[in-house]
Amino acid sequence: MTDNRSEPRAPDAPLHTTTIIEKRSSGGGMVILAIIGLALLLAVGYFFMESNNREDAKSDAVIGAAKSVDDAASSVGDAAKDAANKLKDE
Repeated sequence: MTDNRSEPRAPDAPLHTTTIIEKRSSGGGMVILAIIGLALLLAVGYFFMESNNREDAKSDAVIGAAKSVDDAASSVGDAAKDAANKLKDE
């Protein structure tokens, strides 16, 4: 049979103790987080600028098409005037 005797404790002594171990970081995690944040910011800026460039290209294409239609309409107008003048002279 085993003997389960324990030593008497003082009435104000705690029943058990808790040990807290704090691990301190050297800040490497914050540096990595900052680099990731900067890369994300640069990527968003790049895509925003590319989107604006595409919009500018679309606008330029529409303006070019409108100018082409205007030139064609002027040519048709000139041809109609010439035809009317020829008919008038006859």
